[in-house]
Amino acid sequence: MIIFEFTTNRQPLESMKLIKYLIFLVLIAVIGLSIYIAVQPNSFEVSRSRIIKAPPAVIHETVTDVSENDFSSFWKESETLNTTYDKSKDSIAESYTSEGIPKSSLIWTFKPIGNGTTEVTRKLVADEVSFMTKAKNILTGGKEDDLAEQFKKDLEVLDKRVMDSMDFYSITIDGITEYGGGFYMYKTTSSTASNISNMMAQQFADVLNFMDEHNIKMTGNPFTIYNTINPDGSVIMSNAIPVSNMVTVAEDSNILCGFIDRTRVLKTTLQGNYFNRGEAWDKTLQYLKDNELKASEVPPFEIYTNEPTEVPNPANWITELYIPLKAETPVEKPSM
Repeated sequence: MIIFEFTTNRQPLESMKLIKYLIFLVLIAVIGLSIYIAVQPNSFEVSRSRIIKAPPAVIHETVTDVSENDFSSFWKESETLNTTYDKSKDSIAESYTSEGIPKSSLIWTFKPIGNGTTEVTRKLVADEVSFMTKAKNILTGGKEDDLAEQFKKDLEVLDKRVMDSMDFYSITIDGITEYGGGFYMYKTTSSTASNISNMMAQQFADVLNFMDEHNIKMTGNPFTIYNTINPDGSVIMSNAIPVSNMVTVAEDSNILCGFIDRTRVLKTTLQGNYFNRGEAWDKTLQYLKDNELKASEVPPFEIYTNEPTEVPNPANWITELYIPLKAETPVEKPSM
């Protein structure tokens, strides 16, 4: 009797079943992950703030200046960045589109917090976030974290740009010219070198209040007469506002009326922060000496041709410095 024995190799079959089972598990995992990604929010916000020692208008100008936008890699990555809303110097809103963020708004706010300092906030409000962007957010920690870090760095660079823009100044010796003179209301005080700016502000406020109370019109730019300048930088000064005519005041008034004759002067123009007046005066006095010019008995003075409240960036402030000269000094045409 012949017996045939049949054997079956079950190993390949079991392997195939295992592979199919694994593929099924992977498929389930992919589907589950896709569902999880799909149900994630379609929007997110990223916001960072920084305190910058500058007025809101100066920061606003830097942000909106296209030439300054290279401070941020954010602009370089964007496909579209258009300003859609610009509320004076308080805020800016821009539409932003990039890969993975079809629709979003980039919002800047500039909140003054006193002493010429501003809290700057930059916020991205993203809508309609793509599936791939949401997937990346889950798998790599998220675009939100990247943007938050980028915003922080960009605000640091913005701070430096703003500071640099405010530090600019120039000093120009205009030469010998003639000052027209005229009447002015003034108040005289003494001040240490470190307190001159504060004293000036108070003095001008007092003179302007007096003029308002007595219905006296201002006819020119404010100016300061330096009656005495001491080696330690302390001064006796008169802070003055031009008026059209002689004004009679009470004998006990500390606000008086004065007059400057038409006179030849050496003129210097400072563009920039008032902090640079010392250097401007030093260069003017050196020019006076180098050119053997003789100052008259009329005290030197300086005129402030624009108003800081209207021109917020100190780099654009204009101060004219004048040293009255003796009568025999010839008049030169001021340099342009």
